[in-house]
Amino acid sequence: MFTGVAEHLPEEESVDDIIAENLVLNYSPHLSPNTRTALPAVELREILKLTATDMLRQFLRKWRQKQKVMSVPRDERLTAIVDTVLARLYSEGQEKSELLSLLEESNYIVVEELEPILIRASQFSVLYRLYRRGGDDTKLLEALSRLVTGEWVDEEVEDPLSQMFALLSDKKNRSIMQHWGVWLTNRDPERALQLLTSSTSNRRGAKAEDDQLVLQQLQESNPDAANQFLEHLVLSKRNVNPALHMQLAQSCVEQLLSCLAEDSTSKLWRAKGRSDTPFFSYFASTTPDSASKHVRLKTMLFLQASSLYDPEVIRERLTPHEKILSLEVAIVEGKCGNDRAALNTLVHSLRDFVSADAYCTLGGEIIPAKVAQSFGERFRMQPWATLFVPVASARAPVGLKRQRTVEDSRKRELTRVLLDVYMEGGEAMAAQTAQFINSQSMNLEILDILADLPPSWPLHLLQDFLSRSFRRTLHAQHEGQLVKAISASQNLQVMDETWLVLREQGAIVEEAAEDDGDGEDGEKSLSEKASGLGLDVTQLSVTEISVSADEKATLHGYDAGGLGVDENGRS
Repeated sequence: MFTGVAEHLPEEESVDDIIAENLVLNYSPHLSPNTRTALPAVELREILKLTATDMLRQFLRKWRQKQKVMSVPRDERLTAIVDTVLARLYSEGQEKSELLSLLEESNYIVVEELEPILIRASQFSVLYRLYRRGGDDTKLLEALSRLVTGEWVDEEVEDPLSQMFALLSDKKNRSIMQHWGVWLTNRDPERALQLLTSSTSNRRGAKAEDDQLVLQQLQESNPDAANQFLEHLVLSKRNVNPALHMQLAQSCVEQLLSCLAEDSTSKLWRAKGRSDTPFFSYFASTTPDSASKHVRLKTMLFLQASSLYDPEVIRERLTPHEKILSLEVAIVEGKCGNDRAALNTLVHSLRDFVSADAYCTLGGEIIPAKVAQSFGERFRMQPWATLFVPVASARAPVGLKRQRTVEDSRKRELTRVLLDVYMEGGEAMAAQTAQFINSQSMNLEILDILADLPPSWPLHLLQDFLSRSFRRTLHAQHEGQLVKAISASQNLQVMDETWLVLREQGAIVEEAAEDDGDGEDGEKSLSEKASGLGLDVTQLSVTEISVSADEKATLHGYDAGGLGVDENGRS
């Protein structure tokens, strides 16, 4: 196309060099001090540059128009150069309408060449359109983030923050979503957490390592958002990583202690009196609704429901505040296996006898699952209450999952420990001890109770327990007699039914086989018998042998007289 033109091109590398050489050629040394700094020369240079730019713009426009009319194949490389240069001229000349029209017509503009020009000209909306049309999500999000922070200002780009959320929600690139989701938590934490929780849901491609990486980044940038994201991983996603459960337990305890540091909250919780209802229900029902109340309820529920955190560490953190946080301390003591300490706190510190009984019945749990579910729905804390429901297997729904059962031996053991705790209170706890004995009579032995009770206690306190125990013992005795009689009657019935069958079958009598051996064998047998009796066979007379033979013959039904026996005992 440019054959024959190259040799006529000027040797200068740019239009600026051509203008500078012409100024030197025409006005030096007439302009002082020189053609570069003299004011008339500077003004003339700018005019010549504008003229050259207009000429180039007109030429490129005509070339593009000619390409539209001609039906020759388009050279994409040449078209990209022309369109990019023309777009650059429009941007530098602030001809925004022509630039937008060119962007709509051409798909050959090189964004990397035009990008710095648009940034320098503060035409960010045009750059935004270029990124969006090219599908460059990384640069598009970067541009929107600068508009959000105010580093770039362009009123034509409306609500860049919402556009970022919309763009990230439509994309499936989890790495980009998590990176910008963490960044957005400092701008709009609520929507950012919704975005992050949706990207870390239990779907294909989600990994536990990615969740922990996002959590770590959030902890560095926004601790409050990190706590909410941690709750999502443990409560909603049901992550069973002990480290995450430990972090959430520590987070709940730290929030609880922060609330306790406030004088108004501390006085309110300290003033909680005794009640006939469990302390958890009493606290939830009588405490005014507040953020501190929700923090304490969540802490109680999590400490009771989770078994993956380290209770020893939590106990050390709560022990200095045991007088106010008695229920939390009792829960953690139970998790540590200190049944006596937990029951002692419930009975003597909280005077919560109902929860103490529940501790024995549930095998070490203070807050029943049904109570947790009820108050979870009441105070909109269902995710915390769902921890009481075990995770269902892949084949069974959660509603059909069997609850944890407690062995009878474990119940009896805890009941015995609780009885000892009651009796440590002496006569002041006599009424509560008697009530406990009466309610737990099934798990207590009457002989042990009578041996442990002080002689000074009135007998009428144990009237119900004794009557029930005696009645239960008598019932067991009568039940055993009935079972024995029924078994005996069944045995007689079976014997009666089998007697006729045995009679019809008859009996088979087996007899010993006859001695068919020869004389030598007989003598050998006789010698063995004599030796066994300590006799000498040579001293036996023929008469004795004959008598022996006669006895054997009689035994087998033969006539001994018909048998001829010689003096040697042979027949």
